[in-house]
Amino acid sequence: MRIGLVGLGRMGQGMGARLLSGGHELLVYNRTAGKSGDLEKAGAMVAATVAAACKDREIVISMVADDAALNEVAAGIQASLPNDAVHVSMGTHSAGAIKALAAAHAEKGQAFVAAPVLGRPDAAAAGQLVIVAAGAPAALKKCEPAFSLMGRKTVEAAATPESALAIKLANNFVLGCAIETMAEAFSLVRKYGVNPQVFYEVMTEGLFAAPAYKVYGKLMADASFDKPGFTTRLGLKDIKLALAAAELVNVPLPSGSVVRDRLVGAIAHGDGDKDWAVLAREQARACGLE
Repeated sequence: MRIGLVGLGRMGQGMGARLLSGGHELLVYNRTAGKSGDLEKAGAMVAATVAAACKDREIVISMVADDAALNEVAAGIQASLPNDAVHVSMGTHSAGAIKALAAAHAEKGQAFVAAPVLGRPDAAAAGQLVIVAAGAPAALKKCEPAFSLMGRKTVEAAATPESALAIKLANNFVLGCAIETMAEAFSLVRKYGVNPQVFYEVMTEGLFAAPAYKVYGKLMADASFDKPGFTTRLGLKDIKLALAAAELVNVPLPSGSVVRDRLVGAIAHGDGDKDWAVLAREQARACGLE
């Protein structure tokens, strides 16, 4: 396939490498120059503009950090997307922004799919993402070859693109709450003189032998927050998006408010660029351990 990729952050880099591994013709663009080198060496072509990244493409993937970045690149995509191509938004954005973008594409007669992903950058590089996709059946079908390379599983949400974002935001809300709960639990056992490694072993060998508890629990037990898979700032963005999506449909998320406040505190203490498992340090501060 002829694929355009807009956004070359850590996730975009891994996804682009996977697409190239499948023999697809990849044209890449990033708003900030200097991030295309590895993909170019692997065979990607580099576009100078968003419009150029859409030229002759069958699908154009956007993987950008927030709503502002999405709105910026989407304007260029809408102006340049070929008539039979699909714009696939794979970043995590607000339900409102995705709903508005879907309407804008529909007004131009263009196909649009929302396909946010579950997984850290290492999963993107290994093709082990879970992709949550929503859009018209024909558009989803067209994306299958790309999805099969980037992810180990594609889950189809309801037909409206914003439904995929509701699933992604709900998933990250659950993860944020799990991280906050683990942070509190580690502080509790530390107050009783327990080695965090011992609690980690008990937790992950028992009822919580799931990847999220193993990955984030290990970071907390080791106090290893300096090589983030997902930063505190991005965690705050996603929790705020979940709270906003919930407010739109009158769903209270009281636990989300707690996680939001804890993330704000971590950022205030200078930990915004740490892995969001650093909530363990924020909780330790709150109870006098640090």
